[in-house]
Amino acid sequence: MEDEAGASASCRSRARGFTPNAAARSLLAGRSGTVGLITSDMEGRFSIPVMMGAEDAFGAGEMSVFLCDARGDSIREQHHIDALLSRRVEGIIVVGSTTDPRPPLSRRPPVPVVYAYAPSEDPDDLSIVGDNVQAGSLAVRHLLDVGRRRIAHIGGDREFSASTDRAAGVLSELAAHDLALRGAEPLYGAWNEGWGRRAVRVLLDRDPDVDGIVCGSDQIARGVIEGLVELGKRVPSDISVIGFDNWRVIAENTRPPLTSIDFRVEDLGRLAAEKLFAAIGGETDHGTIRVPSRLVVRGSSIPE
Repeated sequence: MEDEAGASASCRSRARGFTPNAAARSLLAGRSGTVGLITSDMEGRFSIPVMMGAEDAFGAGEMSVFLCDARGDSIREQHHIDALLSRRVEGIIVVGSTTDPRPPLSRRPPVPVVYAYAPSEDPDDLSIVGDNVQAGSLAVRHLLDVGRRRIAHIGGDREFSASTDRAAGVLSELAAHDLALRGAEPLYGAWNEGWGRRAVRVLLDRDPDVDGIVCGSDQIARGVIEGLVELGKRVPSDISVIGFDNWRVIAENTRPPLTSIDFRVEDLGRLAAEKLFAAIGGETDHGTIRVPSRLVVRGSSIPE
């Protein structure tokens, strides 16, 4: 066990000051007023929005949250848990870097734990996650609403549950409208623009009549749009394109700006914090709660 200085360093001194709401404040009376957040996503793509959502739930001023980087390593993760417990945290939020289910903490801490973004493999744990299947359905419904009927799907890495779950939602929604996926099957590849550019050429060689493309991520979608322009196609007049994640730095700077599915990661963090406070107060819960996505419409999907 490390000393106080070591514990602070191991968590990179990422304490944040919050004021809990009235209910939370009553729960924390006589307690340490601290919680831990353990993540393997120190780039901040998902952990920062989760923390921002938690801040909304906690309020601002008196609640300390210690953010620790586990780097996907179970030994480092346990080291951080020990450090957090030495600071008498009241609970822990564990944030994944992907949506794939993850093993539960190797040694159960004596405080409530909520898993966010990546669910625990243990159904007795409480996990708050986005709904990738619903997101795929939502993307197709939007393309149908704007008049597209010849819809294809270019996904990310097939090894990731996010990729196959989104594809499942796409296929389910098309089947509900008696439509078949164009291009015969989803195309799976990498989560980057280069794959999008290559894949759209393969797709249009298979089926040149495609008029809508659901892409597995915003990076893939931007590559698809670049590839379509190189092929002389107009977006969205000829082909509508939609992505996933609503990564604004990409979506807002694509030309045309990219319609995308937003997984409401801040709302996910807010709910995780609310559930953690409930658990601190003795209200136990378990299972997986799926937060529905929302559509953010921009210029890449609505035909002129």
